[in-house]
Amino acid sequence: MNRIFYRHPNILRMYGYFYDDKRIYLILEYAPKGELYKELNNQPNKRFDEVRTATYIAQLADALKYCHSKSVIHRDIKPENLLLGLNGEIKVADFGWSVHAPSSRRDTLCGTLDYLPPEMVSGRPHNHTVDFWSVGVLCYECLVGKPPFYAATNDETYMNIKKLQYTFPSFVSEGARDLISKLIVIDPEKRLNMDGVLKHPWIVKNRK
Repeated sequence: MNRIFYRHPNILRMYGYFYDDKRIYLILEYAPKGELYKELNNQPNKRFDEVRTATYIAQLADALKYCHSKSVIHRDIKPENLLLGLNGEIKVADFGWSVHAPSSRRDTLCGTLDYLPPEMVSGRPHNHTVDFWSVGVLCYECLVGKPPFYAATNDETYMNIKKLQYTFPSFVSEGARDLISKLIVIDPEKRLNMDGVLKHPWIVKNRK
């Protein structure tokens, strides 16, 4: 994907590139506050409050809405691939697994296990709705401190994903549960889209 032409306040800009005989060098926007993953792990109990989580999810939803309007699927949304700008805003980065898919469904297994939707785990074709699933997983991890399907082994994680087997801790609000449960849905076509995320009452109430 040529990100020089993809401009959004919550997507890390690529200004250009150059290369020599051994390497390609990318000129990227500086995100001074680093990875969301590190910020999350520096928090008490390794989780954010609902206001901060809703703010991040709204920014991510807006960025993905923009990507999808350009027929770009990210396919690897996770805390390690989200950076924080000068004002603490989300910057979507690492488009290494992204695809430009204007009219096709993809069937490549990629991304990070804890964030993979069931259609990718099962090797079935997939489309931009894989990003919707990942937004739900990210929202859960930000609020709880670990992904919803996390297990001791990969096989157990796969099974949890396929069976939609996860639970909410008591401290997660009903509004957050409602949003997550509308994103983490087995049927890809029934997942809440990014417009729906931005209009969801929990997001509207809590985002800054």
